[in-house]
Amino acid sequence: MQSTTVKKRGFDFKTELKRILKSDNISLIFALIVMVIVFASLNKNYFTDRNLISVLTSASLTGLICVGEAMLLIGNHMDLSVGSSAAFSGVLAALLMKQGLPAGVTILTVIAVGALAGCCIAFFVTKLKMSSFIATVAMQSIMRGFAFIISNGEGVLITNPAFLKIGSMKILGSRFLTFPIFFMLLIFVLFGIILKRTRVGREIYIVGGNPTAARLAGISIEKTTYLLFINMNVLAAMGGMILAARMNTGQPQACVGLEFDGITAAILGGVSNQGGVGSIFGAFLGLTILQGFNNGLIMLNVQSFWQNVAKGALLLLALTFDYLRAKKRKA
Repeated sequence: MQSTTVKKRGFDFKTELKRILKSDNISLIFALIVMVIVFASLNKNYFTDRNLISVLTSASLTGLICVGEAMLLIGNHMDLSVGSSAAFSGVLAALLMKQGLPAGVTILTVIAVGALAGCCIAFFVTKLKMSSFIATVAMQSIMRGFAFIISNGEGVLITNPAFLKIGSMKILGSRFLTFPIFFMLLIFVLFGIILKRTRVGREIYIVGGNPTAARLAGISIEKTTYLLFINMNVLAAMGGMILAARMNTGQPQACVGLEFDGITAAILGGVSNQGGVGSIFGAFLGLTILQGFNNGLIMLNVQSFWQNVAKGALLLLALTFDYLRAKKRKA
């Protein structure tokens, strides 16, 4: 009798293998491998350590946005203002340091401004019942406008050596692991744990998947919405500062279309735009595919106009897969 109980509760290898093979992540890993093989066969410099560093570095900003957008999408929202917010944050940081503020105070101030922007968006969504699409499109225009106003439409040079380190500092002396890459990977791991292992993460899934059930369970939808938008805009602020440190300047015209890259990566990674479904690991795979795809097009000397077409097609493909997955779940 005892042995029968153990067998029922034990690890079933075949069941686990079937579950893994049926998961969306396996399909993404397979797609990533095929993409790498194709681009590597077309350009011998594609699959090299130098190019890998280049891909990860360029992904460091998009990765932060991808994490925030993934959580928002799981919560059944999105934020289209983060590109403008990142640009504004970079310009604001440059101006504050130009006025003599230390790097640490500047970073904390810009993060606080990002959190305030997230609060404003959440207020319009929760109190005035605006859709997140409308509220963030409006905020997108506001933040981009302020970025140009405070900088007079020009880039602002950054000379603070302590601040510039966050754009190029090597971690443990490694030439592969710079601070932007390390910080992006850390954020993915941290928020992966939060979504998977904490009460807050479970509440985000419930709020996004079934708001009625969330209310009956005593979950505050308003509080969760505030948390998601604040988190998104804080990540955008940090990403904007890291980009400014990499470029040695705060540029008001930077990060155009960044939000679409973040959303594309998240949806490509299996995060549903209908809420309640997705994972941070899947979003990371989606980001890797998106950045590897963009890098491959650049290495093949594809014109930038066609790169935009390809990225738009990739977003449509991701949305199509999301629709098919949602239809399969309802069947």
